[in-house]
Amino acid sequence: MMKQLSRIVGYLSLAGTIVPPILFSVKSMTQPTMEWIMLVSCVTWFAAAPFWMKAE
Repeated sequence: MMKQLSRIVGYLSLAGTIVPPILFSVKSMTQPTMEWIMLVSCVTWFAAAPFWMKAE
């Protein structure tokens, strides 16, 4: 259960690092908002990824 939850959180955080620059490039998001979302997503990725990527 924990592995599935961390995998979902990991994928959402990866989307949080990919989608904001796209929205910024089409002028749908401001740069400070993009930077904050990407920062939070990056930290979340590094917190969640080890739980589902570790070798068993």
